[in-house]
Amino acid sequence: SERIFQALAIARYANEISADAIAHGSTGAGNDQIRFDMTFLVLAPNVEIITLTRDMALSRQEEIDYLNKHGFSADFTKLKYSYNVGLWGTSICGGEILDSAQGLPETAYLKHVEKEGSEQLRLTFEKGELKAVNDEKFDDPIKAIQKVEEIGAAYGIGRDMHVGDTIIGIKGRVGFEAAAPMLIIGAHRFLEKYTLSKWQQYWKDQVANWYGMFLHESQYLEPVMRDIEAMLQESQRNVNGTAILELRPLSFSTVGVESEDDLVKTKFGEYGEMQKGWTAEDAKGFIKVTSTPLRVYYNNHKDEEI
Repeated sequence: SERIFQALAIARYANEISADAIAHGSTGAGNDQIRFDMTFLVLAPNVEIITLTRDMALSRQEEIDYLNKHGFSADFTKLKYSYNVGLWGTSICGGEILDSAQGLPETAYLKHVEKEGSEQLRLTFEKGELKAVNDEKFDDPIKAIQKVEEIGAAYGIGRDMHVGDTIIGIKGRVGFEAAAPMLIIGAHRFLEKYTLSKWQQYWKDQVANWYGMFLHESQYLEPVMRDIEAMLQESQRNVNGTAILELRPLSFSTVGVESEDDLVKTKFGEYGEMQKGWTAEDAKGFIKVTSTPLRVYYNNHKDEEI
């Protein structure tokens, strides 16, 4: 998403200053060229798009030679890894990533385990948005995310490997370390299990998957995205409360939730214990009716009985 929002900001600024051209340094082999170009073509249609790296098919060595020729004589030795560090985590490319059978060594990560033992982390949400960390309230969501990152990174939480399909059709592999999103998303999803109905969870997952694919493939400006956003936003009206996580080196687990909207706590019964909202006869009747389609089918197809 960062490239899309960078492109939106650049296109708006280009229009604001009546720029003749926009330049970006994408190659012809990745996703970013599409995200930038499509956004510029839609929002700044009269502005020329200049992409020398892509158009001239420049190699790393040609770029280094050019810089040296123009007085930039620093050591431009290519690093083993390239890093993209942002609010929502760090991606790691290069090195062992290029071999599908290998993982990253400890030295490839920027953040390492600094704490032993375990501790609990409390993340509080209001209408699905993070509002407090360990009961400390945050008006600025960015500061809340940074606080979670500070806590989780000390345990080295959030390391994983991602393999995805690029817009142009090839597959890409990237390592990452992202303590804050792994913890926040894990806590949020856990709280949703308590506060959303079965079908709210199901349909939210379906449209969220489509939303993620469209965003990844440079379709953020597609009008249906606004419709999906409205559905996702509305689904969060009862996602209120605190999710409790247990942190330990390189991992975490969910513990429980505190929420006024907790649907597990109900006067109708306790799972695996005792029903209160229906009788034993009601239960037997429900089971019999529910089994009707299967009884009909196997009565007519006795040869298929397992």
